[in-house]
Parts: sequence; structure tokens; C-alpha cells
Amino acid sequence: MTKRKISNTLALAVLGLLQEQPMHPYEMASLLKERHKDSSFKVNSGSLYDTVEALVRHGWIEPVETARDGRRPERTVYAPTEVGQSEFVRWIDELIRTPVTEYPKFMAAVSYLGALGPDGAAEALAERVEQLGRRIEETKAVLAGTVGSGRVPRLFMIEVECALNAWEAELAWTRRTIGEIRDGSLYWPEAERTEQGWTWSAPKDRRAAK
Repeated sequence: MTKRKISNTLALAVLGLLQEQPMHPYEMASLLKERHKDSSFKVNSGSLYDTVEALVRHGWIEPVETARDGRRPERTVYAPTEVGQSEFVRWIDELIRTPVTEYPKFMAAVSYLGALGPDGAAEALAERVEQLGRRIEETKAVLAGTVGSGRVPRLFMIEVECALNAWEAELAWTRRTIGEIRDGSLYWPEAERTEQGWTWSAPKDRRAAK
């Protein structure tokens, strides 16, 4: 697999928008937010303009006209090149086919969950449950108001549906883990460093200790 000249997925979003029609960056940013794509791509004005410049530099998109809306400054409108169109399709195909190792921050923190102690871990996870619950309900409302109302085809919001399923799976795991911490079925060893190295205590029944 050859290394792609541009790997920032915001470039994928830009190329995706330009499948519809030529656009200027301000219109791209507005549409990404309007369509709730900012949950899939990290969007801000600076990064978007930098991405557009990189796509132009590598010949994936090109300016096709300069437009002016009233008294606003002139805005350059871009369209994909043949090279950019080919890269867009190849990139999507590659990302769909090939799982890649990612490094989510939550997974990194969970790997050291023991540092919080049983009570601290349960409390932190419980707060995450509340926040995940709110995010899930908000996302369901977005889907109901777009796909559910018939305003937007399901295919155009499919990544939001994918994210929703991932959050629901995370929520189920988090709730289950809280229960295991609180009923003592998740063993919480006490580590001690000796001359021979680290040792861990045998499992304890936390229910009996209460």
C-alpha cells in the first residue's frame, strides 16, 4: 500500500462535498455543520482552508471561478480534478476495506482504570454513562429530524448511524463494568513491590467486606 500524499480525513470531506458541485471553503464549512458532519470530521475555518490549500498544491482540486456575494469579499470556488476524483474513490475503498489501528483516548484511560480505585472508577464511569446517554439521545433526535422525516436519504447520514451504534455499545459495556465493580465481581488487586518484583493480592469478595 503506497503512502497517500494527503491523509487528513478532512480532505475526504472536502472531496465528498465537491462531488455535488463546485464550492468555496465557506460554503463547505457551512454544509459540514448543517449536515452534522462535524461529528465525523474535525472542522474549523483554519484547518479547512489549510486542507483546501493542500488539495490544490497536490493537484486534487483546482479553482474554477471567483464569486462575490453582495459586498462580501471575493471567494474562490473549487472543483475536483481527475486525479483528485480518482484518489477520492481509491481512498474511500481503502478505508472501508482495511481496518487500521487507532488510538482512542478513552481506551488509553481504561487501560489504567485501576489507578482510580474501585469507587473512583465506578464514579468516573457513571459520569461517562450520563454524558453518553445525552449524546445518544441528541444524535437520535438529529437522525429523526433528517432521515426519519424524509428530508435526507439514510445513505447521506450513514456515518452518524455508525457512530450511534458504537456509542450504544460503549454505553452497554460501561454500565456492565460499573455493575461488576460495585458487586465485586471485577477483581481489584492490590499490588506490592518486593525484592523479587511485583506481586498481587488474591481476589477478595468486596461484598463480604462491606
